[in-house]
Amino acid sequence: MGILERLNAGEVVIGDGGFVFALEKRGYVKAGPWTPEAAAEHPEAVRQLHREFLRAGANVMQTFTFYASDDKLENRGNKLTFTGAQINEAACDLAREVANEGDALVAGGVSQTPSYLSCKSEKDVKAIFKKQLDVFVKKDVDFLIAEYFEHVEEAVWAVEVLKETGKPVAASLCIGPDGDMHGVSAAECAVKLVKAGAEIVGVNCHFDPLTCVKAVKLMKEGVEKAGLKAHYMVQPLAFHTPDCNCQGFIDLPEFPFGLEPRILTRWDMHKYAREAYNVGIRFIGGCCGFEPYHIRAVAEELATDRGFLPAGSEKHGSWGAGLEMHTKPWVRARARRGYWEELKPASGRPLCPSMSTPDSWGVTKGDAALMQQKEATSQDQLKQLFDRSK
Repeated sequence: MGILERLNAGEVVIGDGGFVFALEKRGYVKAGPWTPEAAAEHPEAVRQLHREFLRAGANVMQTFTFYASDDKLENRGNKLTFTGAQINEAACDLAREVANEGDALVAGGVSQTPSYLSCKSEKDVKAIFKKQLDVFVKKDVDFLIAEYFEHVEEAVWAVEVLKETGKPVAASLCIGPDGDMHGVSAAECAVKLVKAGAEIVGVNCHFDPLTCVKAVKLMKEGVEKAGLKAHYMVQPLAFHTPDCNCQGFIDLPEFPFGLEPRILTRWDMHKYAREAYNVGIRFIGGCCGFEPYHIRAVAEELATDRGFLPAGSEKHGSWGAGLEMHTKPWVRARARRGYWEELKPASGRPLCPSMSTPDSWGVTKGDAALMQQKEATSQDQLKQLFDRSK
């Protein structure tokens, strides 16, 4: 069955995790540009990560095409030996290969563009999406996702282009409960996306799971109030972000290389999965910071609702049951749900604060500081930024 048939039947669809962060940690993605050339340069690494998410319970293999538009691949001095088309094609092939190893669908994805931030026209931005879309049509992906959009206006443009294929379209904004970066409310954003033709709407990235669930709940209420219908998705961060403003985690001083103390445990993921399910979200996955064990926790929490456990649970006892086999008696005493549900993990960092102060520069599309360029960032430009950040 396709994505809409599964959702219409009330099935829970589990997405995969955050490829750019996971592959950066493994040495295959460069932090900064965050582009997905690894699909062509190191296909074995991308294939293996797909397989791990599949084994963990994901039944959507999202093509590793995040930031794979030509304007992003060439932004600020980024020089690649592969074209955008080659990267997108390789990503589609890898996702399909692994999807065919299980009961998974392939989703082709487009993301926000430097061209939009640089105030290029609607026609110019849509032409960029169309170029990526041609590959997805050629490779016959099962459905399409417009994801990681800070501005609903650009996301609507993406949906309008994706709808031309006749394939199901999901649209996911990287916003929180306060709405997009132009101040459009979460509810209004959802209405705009549904009216543009998206059958599935929601949020991904930028905020922690419970914040994202709250945002999607507001979207759902807005769609229903408008008398419209849609399915809902959520693919949040695997980081705690209680101190974030509307810009999300990229505004935190720890972004991107000091976020590890904020990582959610597998038990936090159980709570997230149940909260998402309870508000009516049926496409539940993850974004940056999500590793396969996080997705396995989502799948285990929802195993009763889905009717089965993922293959990865063969090596994971429910709520720590495998610890019954540990040699140390005090560790065997932790083989119970109550222990892990009630645990308050320590960071081991006695001199660190529990929360940070976001940078809050307050710039978005239309601000001179966000104008993009093909040339590498100059030392002069960097000095201005360093001075501003003091």
